[in-house]
Amino acid sequence: MDKTDHFSLMIDALTELAEEEQAHHASRVPAPGLSTLRAVIADISPLPPTALFLGLAEDGLPVLLDLYDPIPGPILVIADQASGKTALLKMIAHAVELLHIPSDVQSGIITQYPDEWKNFQRSQSTVGIYTTQENNTSDLLQSLVTWAHNNKGEKQSLLLLIDDLEAATKLDQQTEQNLRWLLLRGPSRRVWPIVTINANHAHNMESWLDFFRTRVFGHIQESQDSYILANDPYKTFNDLTPGSQFTMREGDNWLNFWTPEID
Repeated sequence: MDKTDHFSLMIDALTELAEEEQAHHASRVPAPGLSTLRAVIADISPLPPTALFLGLAEDGLPVLLDLYDPIPGPILVIADQASGKTALLKMIAHAVELLHIPSDVQSGIITQYPDEWKNFQRSQSTVGIYTTQENNTSDLLQSLVTWAHNNKGEKQSLLLLIDDLEAATKLDQQTEQNLRWLLLRGPSRRVWPIVTINANHAHNMESWLDFFRTRVFGHIQESQDSYILANDPYKTFNDLTPGSQFTMREGDNWLNFWTPEID
């Protein structure tokens, strides 16, 4: 994506059964020399009030999403198992706590592992933590659709953080329809789905991938997975540091960025 297109990186603003669960608790590899999130936020503040912090580019400038610009659409985070997808979502949610008041931005979390998110349960910036195995996930999506339909210019933005797209789509038909609607229409009504998927499962989810023109990639070991998901016959992601380094397309180039560790 070009810096001048509608995905506002705003760099100039400085102005994923036991194996699976074990992987979710894998150690995070910190970015070399990168300060904690709180220190990073303090260093780059103030930021525009509509900016969502995604990380720091290699030049030290923030990578941001403009919550008032729906053009990027929902964001898909793609990486191997235990390569930092959940850590990225957590960092985004915590950055919301540090940068925004709840009346401006809040997060709703859908996950198979709610215990991983227990530190967010009492946050006023979190509307709730929902599990894919329970009916409350269906209730959340229905509530978000209703809120979005009625949103006529409210300044509040809601983040829908879904950790594992594959698990979230194994629900009833109405819930699936609501999720599809939010992926298609949500950002234009200030509901922002930010969704993870394991790279080696993405081929099972082709009908969903088309919803995401904005894709953030973490470490992916297999080159074949990289080629398909990035629509680039030469691009690989096995050189990214698992747990803390990601990349996204920026025009004809790729923008690498780091996610600070939550302190």
